[in-house]
Amino acid sequence: MPINAHPDYIIAEREYFEAQSLDDKIDKLKKMISCAPSHKGAEKLRAQLRARLKTFLEKKEKNRKTGKGSKVGIKKEGMQAAIIGKTNTGKSSLLARLTNASPKIAEYSFSTKNPHLGIMFFEGTSIQLIDLPPIESEYFEKGLPNNSDVLLLTITSISQIKEIEKDLDKATKKRIILFTKSDLLTEEEKRKINATLCSKKYNFVITSSQTGEGIDEIKNKLFQSFEKIRVYTKEPGKEKSKKPIVLEKESMIKEVAEKILKGFSKKVKETKIWGPSSKFPGQKVGLNHKLMDLDVVEFKTK
Repeated sequence: MPINAHPDYIIAEREYFEAQSLDDKIDKLKKMISCAPSHKGAEKLRAQLRARLKTFLEKKEKNRKTGKGSKVGIKKEGMQAAIIGKTNTGKSSLLARLTNASPKIAEYSFSTKNPHLGIMFFEGTSIQLIDLPPIESEYFEKGLPNNSDVLLLTITSISQIKEIEKDLDKATKKRIILFTKSDLLTEEEKRKINATLCSKKYNFVITSSQTGEGIDEIKNKLFQSFEKIRVYTKEPGKEKSKKPIVLEKESMIKEVAEKILKGFSKKVKETKIWGPSSKFPGQKVGLNHKLMDLDVVEFKTK
């Protein structure tokens, strides 16, 4: 602690030493520099603080580029999509509209400093949605897009697509373009945007978190992008299950049985099926029968 330090500097210094994450240390160090004594005797102190800040910022930038050092603590469970975009493109509002999350929403730049997680429910399935900090901010974590299955790119102008994608050169996941804030557009403007995105063969939705335009379309497109199927089970004489089992496309009956209980397929005596993959309702099939989305399977055990 320097001689004749202002009380604000002393507080900032204490907070700096108590900081756990790199981001917190950077914030507290900036506060220390702003509160440091300005007299000539403190020149060495100010130089040391600035050098330390430079080191931390270089480390943060290295982490951002490599995707390392993420401390966000979001565990991937099942299907997951990341919402990525520039500041003020409606990412947080979209997360709130699609899920049960309550992220911080503001009109000023960089209101999202940490990833926010929400769960989107779609026809019995659940999908993790992660709203990442603006892609141009220092808080953007490049590692999470690489872990997600699908990327939702929010834009308010078509030129932003290339600006976003240049920072996603290592992310090879499927992408859906979401042209947000459509409530601020005229019908003619929406028609032109639609025509341009179609001509470029983008998978896209024109949407508004305010009016709800495109929200159902986003949910449907997002689920379809995972290339999964939903299979319901039922017991003889009863209704089908309310929640489906989610499987990879072209999964077989045997995989449904094993999802219910390991080794259960060996106890199956007879299987009936209803839905898209059946030739007629209640068709008897074997364990190697390939399933389709929204099939219903009934098992009889030995």
